[in-house]
Amino acid sequence: VCVCVSMHCLDSDESCEGISEASFKDAMVFDGTQNNGSVPQENGIKKRRTTLPAPMFSRSDFSVWSILKKCIGLELSKITMPIVFNEPLSFLQRMTEYMEHTYLIHKACSLSDSIERMQAVAAFAVSAVASQWDRTGKPFNPLLGETYELTREDQGFRLISEQVSHHPPISAFHAESLTGDFVFHGSIYPKLKFWGKSVEAEPKGTITLELLNHKEAYTWTNPCCCVHNVILGKLWIEQYGTVEIINHSTGDKCVLNFKPCGMFGKELHKVEGYIQDKSKKKLCVIYGKWTECMWSVDPQVYETHRKSDKKGTTDTKKQKQEEVVGAENDEADDMPEVQETVVVVPGSTLLWRISSRPPHSSEVYNFTNFAITLNEMEPGMEAVLSPTDCRLRPDIRAMENGDMDKASKEKERLEEKQRAARKDRARDEEDWSTRWFNSGTNLYTGSQDWLYNGGYFDRNYTDCPDIY
Repeated sequence: VCVCVSMHCLDSDESCEGISEASFKDAMVFDGTQNNGSVPQENGIKKRRTTLPAPMFSRSDFSVWSILKKCIGLELSKITMPIVFNEPLSFLQRMTEYMEHTYLIHKACSLSDSIERMQAVAAFAVSAVASQWDRTGKPFNPLLGETYELTREDQGFRLISEQVSHHPPISAFHAESLTGDFVFHGSIYPKLKFWGKSVEAEPKGTITLELLNHKEAYTWTNPCCCVHNVILGKLWIEQYGTVEIINHSTGDKCVLNFKPCGMFGKELHKVEGYIQDKSKKKLCVIYGKWTECMWSVDPQVYETHRKSDKKGTTDTKKQKQEEVVGAENDEADDMPEVQETVVVVPGSTLLWRISSRPPHSSEVYNFTNFAITLNEMEPGMEAVLSPTDCRLRPDIRAMENGDMDKASKEKERLEEKQRAARKDRARDEEDWSTRWFNSGTNLYTGSQDWLYNGGYFDRNYTDCPDIY
């Protein structure tokens, strides 16, 4: 992900079930049959693992300050971090978490109305960064030429990704429907900066979703992701920035504002925006939290509700301000207390709700059920995988198994091997050649992009590099 995004960045435990039952009183449910990546049952569907081989290593005895104190304001991609701050996934796998709520793309494919399709796509764009909530572990930087594949018959897609550049670090991915309904692709350059108390990840790169049966293409970029308290206090995450989703076929646009938490934390995790047609007429308002759920409602209904809501909250404003006096000088930027869950405007339509995390999530790097499965080596898989697939990375595998000493040594060995290979290429005046993606132009935005060549699933890996 800021894949995030958001992504390449450094994310407790609480599982977010969404909103209270009372909030549904006046709401119409968008889709009651969600295949949302939860653990499949033994009913003919492949059963996947529900935990990791070993619990996570405690980070409490380690200080990141000694490493970061010389890096304020600098780009962090070249800084080597101790492995204890990692999680046992490559960034390519972390990026694959975009696909957890693929049912929303299938929903968009099935809808006949373009505005309803945009609502589903907007919900998918928000859901794609939801797994970053409380994920403070840093994914492993992919080695140049590293790949990751994932096929999920139960969710109807397959995906291939490749690390196409090392400096700057660029990861390209291409996912497609198993029934030919959609293609989802993009490339992410997660630019990290350290700002004293926090690390900010800006996920540069365009994401494109093509709904083939509707001959529509949507593009957007992810919001910024910020990890607070990397020096002192409890780590916490916020995402902020404006995300514009453009339907290049109809001219419709969805503008989503991921709000920074603000001084009193009132806006923490909130997302608010609207869908407009090509004549800039606002057709619906979209609101919610990226950690919980997203809703859609008529703009006039939303404005009326907001005005009446403001009247009711004026009296309590002074009291709230008094409560936070004196909190401004705390050494750590404490995470604001999570406010009440999303207040649902009567007449709203539910677009998406986050899947609850497993009860032991805090012991497994705050992974979702979907993330837990990403590095699983299923029986027979090793014989067909590309030798560059991250499941075969010995440092990630050792960390997942709880062997931190081995993981650290293997990480150092792999990085040294990569440096030696780069020196050899420089000596021989050879350029690096990507295997599955080529640099090209995005057909819809006109900007530079990395486009899939095809052929990966033909299983011919004879000319793949030896990176492990």
